[in-house]
Amino acid sequence: MPTSHQPQALKTMKKFFLFCLFLIGLGWAISNFSGLANQGSYDSIVLDFRESIGEQEIANQVRTIAEKYQIVPYLNSEFSQADNVYVVRGDEKLLKSLRKSLGKQTEFIEPNYIYRVDEIPDKNSQAAIIYDTVNTIPNDPLYGQQWNFRSINIEGAWSETQGEGVTVAVIDTGVSRVPDLEQTQFVEGYDFVNDKIEAFDDNGHGTHVAGTIAQSTNNNYGVTGIAYKAKIMPLKVLSAGGGGTISDIAEAIKFAADNNADVINMSLGGGGESHLMQEAIDYAYSQGVVIIGAAGNSGENCAGYPARYPKVLGVAALDAAGNKTPYSNFGAGVDIAAPGGLIQGENQVGGILQNTIDPSTGEAVFVAFQGTSMAAPHVAGVAALIKASGVTEPNQVINLLKESARKVAEDPLNHFGAGHLDATNAVHKALQGQITFRDFFRWLRDNGYLNPRFWIDGGAVALLPKLAMVLGSYLLAWFLRNYFPFQWGLSFTGGLIAGSSGLFFLRGFYIFDLPQWPMRIMGSSVPELGSAIQGNTVLNPIFASVLIPAILIVLLLGHPQWKWIAIGMTIGTASCLGINAIVSPTVWGLGTGWVSQLFLIFNALLCFGLARLAIKTQVKTV
Repeated sequence: MPTSHQPQALKTMKKFFLFCLFLIGLGWAISNFSGLANQGSYDSIVLDFRESIGEQEIANQVRTIAEKYQIVPYLNSEFSQADNVYVVRGDEKLLKSLRKSLGKQTEFIEPNYIYRVDEIPDKNSQAAIIYDTVNTIPNDPLYGQQWNFRSINIEGAWSETQGEGVTVAVIDTGVSRVPDLEQTQFVEGYDFVNDKIEAFDDNGHGTHVAGTIAQSTNNNYGVTGIAYKAKIMPLKVLSAGGGGTISDIAEAIKFAADNNADVINMSLGGGGESHLMQEAIDYAYSQGVVIIGAAGNSGENCAGYPARYPKVLGVAALDAAGNKTPYSNFGAGVDIAAPGGLIQGENQVGGILQNTIDPSTGEAVFVAFQGTSMAAPHVAGVAALIKASGVTEPNQVINLLKESARKVAEDPLNHFGAGHLDATNAVHKALQGQITFRDFFRWLRDNGYLNPRFWIDGGAVALLPKLAMVLGSYLLAWFLRNYFPFQWGLSFTGGLIAGSSGLFFLRGFYIFDLPQWPMRIMGSSVPELGSAIQGNTVLNPIFASVLIPAILIVLLLGHPQWKWIAIGMTIGTASCLGINAIVSPTVWGLGTGWVSQLFLIFNALLCFGLARLAIKTQVKTV
């Protein structure tokens, strides 16, 4: 007897060994995957010395570095002394050497990554745009061309608040007092690029962003701003060329928090994860600051830094029709969507119009820009309105922004996060008082978030139909087993799941820096595979038919194990097609009516009949 079982035992051990090798290889690949966290560019290094080693020892270490490497570490700015943050010019070779020699004396040593304005090259216009005066609520003559403000439903919010008493820090290229910002209130900021108090703009990006937030309004001139009675704190961290280091950005975040900013807007980004930046964000959040970040303009399936940090609200960009713009990032890290504009050729109407400077002359111009840089200040402005309405805690402001957003029914790729920004709805909810657990629970229920896709940042899968598909496949299998007894093993169960629902919870699982289509394929049943890569819900008639199960039955029926996968998959497909015929009868080329229903039901019956025939044949053979 032991001899007869030996070949089977060897086969089992071989399968187990191969499975272990697969897991080890997968783990190694994931652990060594270089995502956006390590893809940033830098030409300097940040050293954060431990406070516990004392000032004298820090001075000794700085002197040692200068003597050993012939470079002098320097405090990043006048605000760096308290945190013992030094910067030294260097590359990857110096970074590794410093980490090896100074690891015990520092909190961390990391690249001083360079972030940039989230702009789209050759698309942002620098020409003045002149339009006729229109009759609108504000008396600003160009307000009629600010489609983006009507898109976020701003006018109802203005009847309640205009952002009084709230300070918004604009961490950008600086802000210049162009004519349409003359009536806007400013508080003292700082220029971290040139280490001076006056944070003037020499690029035009920061002034444009500040205009969206708080352009002077009802002044019979130019355009309007969202929270036009809020105060602007200009913090310059990006040079005239649009680039800046994380050390300057991190210090600007702390400066804003220490100087009573209520909201921070960061329309900038890049690659490279930073402990220094994370600490600054956590600190500002703990001080009650709401932090808004642009998702990025790479058209990739995850937000860039700093928008992807957990306490930063990542904003994607919409065009005038409410669609995601082609350039906007999406997927993991996107929390909400707001107008970012889309300029097509010489037609500037689809852009975001504000008053800023022409960097080549320094003159004030009305300019249409596009980008997630333009989307983020819309959210920052509405956050200011919420704060002015009496809601102060960052988590409550963020929850209100998400709860009040106009939800998009189908968003399998997470283009929109919680939905489209809605200023009036946000302010009205803020004025209703603090959100209770009952209110929050009701919102979760009404928006369909009481299922696993909410917990894994999904937005792609309806739970009940999927459970019905799985349950239906098990009931069909149980029915057949009563008439044709067969052994119910793991292969058969796997086939049932693959045919009926797939690992459906994976369809809404977004992982930073990794493509989404593998998750959508693994999370799809056989009938859904035809539309899995595109991410839509329209069934492909080739996959949503008896064709694929029939091919599998023909190919695998002679195999002792795989035949049960094919049979289980055929039964699961029958269940999936039957449920879809009732819940969502949408087939490509057949529409959404009774023709699609008949097609799905007919093929479901064919699949069931094919499975019955295959099982009957196998039982007779046995």
